[in-house]
Amino acid sequence: MKKIITSISSGLSAIFLTLFLVADKVAAVGSISGGATSARGQGQPTTLFGVGGTFETVTNVLLYIIGAIGVIMIVIGGLRYVISGGNTEQVNAAKNTILYAIVGIIIAILAYAIIQFVINTFVNNGSGTNV
Repeated sequence: MKKIITSISSGLSAIFLTLFLVADKVAAVGSISGGATSARGQGQPTTLFGVGGTFETVTNVLLYIIGAIGVIMIVIGGLRYVISGGNTEQVNAAKNTILYAIVGIIIAILAYAIIQFVINTFVNNGSGTNV
């Protein structure tokens, strides 16, 4: 019984000592937002939405990648069409490649437009400033 009490008291004192040391470090930062600001690198966006925000950067990069892949697929479809040699199956496959690439680009542009509409309407509350 004495061993159990000793081990429990040792464990509790270790926990309280750890909490005391951690609380001291947290108090040095000041607040959670202060810690987040300290952790942000130089040149990193300070907002999630808005001009230069993280969300805008990610969507622009994804839209650029989708557009580049779409253009590459249109070129590949055109090359397949040219070298098909009149074979009906290859001509149809080339036409489908071009069609699907164009549809993919249109869907990507529409998705971007919908996302921008939702962000401008709901996140910024229509006023151009973050809520």
